[in-house]
Amino acid sequence: MSEVVSDDGRVARRDRNRLAALDAVIELFAEGDLDPSPDEVANRSGLSLRSVYRYYEDRETLLRAAIDRHLEQVRPLALIPAIGQGPLDKRIERFVTCRLRLYEAIAAAARASRVRAISDEIVREQLEVTRRALRSQIEKHFAPELDALDGERSRSRVAAADALCEIESLDHYRVHRGFSSTDTHALLVDALTALLEP
Repeated sequence: MSEVVSDDGRVARRDRNRLAALDAVIELFAEGDLDPSPDEVANRSGLSLRSVYRYYEDRETLLRAAIDRHLEQVRPLALIPAIGQGPLDKRIERFVTCRLRLYEAIAAAARASRVRAISDEIVREQLEVTRRALRSQIEKHFAPELDALDGERSRSRVAAADALCEIESLDHYRVHRGFSSTDTHALLVDALTALLEP
C-alpha cells in the first residue's frame, strides 16, 4: 500500500514540476521574453535544468507546451454569452468587451505564438485555427446584419470586422498606438457600428 502512495506522490510531484516549468514560460512571455531559454525557465521555476529537460525534450517542445497550456487556461474567456442575441448595439458592446478581455489575457502568449509560428508548423496551424474560430464568432454574433447583405458585401464586412478585432490589431492599438483599454473599446464600438448598422 505504501508503494502505491509513494508512486502517486511521485506522479503528483512530476505533474507539479511539469506545470511549474510551463507557468514559468508563461510568466516570462508576459514580461516580454518571447523566446525564453530552458536555463531561464529553470531559474524562474526553481527546477534544475536537468528536470526541465526531463519533462520537455527540447526548447521547442517546452515553448509549444506552454502556449498550449495558456490557451487552454484562457479558452473560457473566448466565449461570448448569448452569442447572436439581442439588439445590434448590445451585441456590439458585448462583443467588444469579450474580445478585449480575451486580448488582455492572451496578448503575451499570442506574441510568442507569432514568433514561434515562423519556424513551428504546429504553432502556425494552431494560430490559424484560433483566427478562424474568432472570425466565426463575428459571423455568428452579427448574422442578422450580415445575412441581410448579398454574399460579396457580407464577406467583405466580415473581413473588415475581423481585421479590426484580430488579436494582432488589438496589440497594435494598445501597444504601438498607445491607446488605453477605454479608448480601444470606444474605437471598436464606433467602427463596428459604422460597419454593421443597416
